[in-house]
Amino acid sequence: MDASRIIAVIPARYQSTRFVGKPLADIGGKSMIQRVYEQAKKVASLAEVIIATDDSRIEKHAKSLGARVVMTGEQANGTGRCYEAIQKSREKADFILNIQGDEPFILPDQIDLLCKHLSHSTKIATMAKRITDSNVLFDPNVVKVTFNKLQRALYFSRSMIPFSRNTQKEICTEKTFFYKHIGVYAYQYDVLAQLVSLSATPLECTESLEQLRWLEHGFDIQIVTTLFESIGIDTPDDINKVLHLI
Repeated sequence: MDASRIIAVIPARYQSTRFVGKPLADIGGKSMIQRVYEQAKKVASLAEVIIATDDSRIEKHAKSLGARVVMTGEQANGTGRCYEAIQKSREKADFILNIQGDEPFILPDQIDLLCKHLSHSTKIATMAKRITDSNVLFDPNVVKVTFNKLQRALYFSRSMIPFSRNTQKEICTEKTFFYKHIGVYAYQYDVLAQLVSLSATPLECTESLEQLRWLEHGFDIQIVTTLFESIGIDTPDDINKVLHLI
């Protein structure tokens, strides 16, 4: 999108249910939030990168990195924290990017790819990567997405979608295209203000996936496919799985 201003917000919450203090966790000599921030700062498409947190320990650490930090109140999710941070920062932008604070090795090229697919008709956009490992396909911690020919999301689920009725587990990824959702979001500035006022919905509550709330309320979510893998950190044990990437 020509002449668009894109601001990235990295929500960073200390009291994670499965991993308390996750943004400050050490990964090969750098904190998790530092790694995410440094990757985001490499993206030329971004006019600004802001860390949004409700914890003074994260604020102090982020400032020591030279990062711009906005303190927020308690929020139910990263979308709400992004919106509050943008309001308090008084920044103006065409799009707000929500970059997950628990993906320390997200690639700048990945973020840049999403930015390049934004246009005046884009309300919400996110990313997906084809699944080639059946273990990932059947893992409820990995969110899957299916979309139509216009690359608009039809549904997100922790289950396998679409359901492959007549295919063996070991070979189903070879016969049908399945996609893993990569949780970086782009919101049109005015749309973000609408999203935070939406009421919770049945599908969202069932799957515990906020993006289903947006679909249920009638918002289109554009899907940008990528070849780049993305590895999120949910528990302390997950850190050992990414150390080889350093």
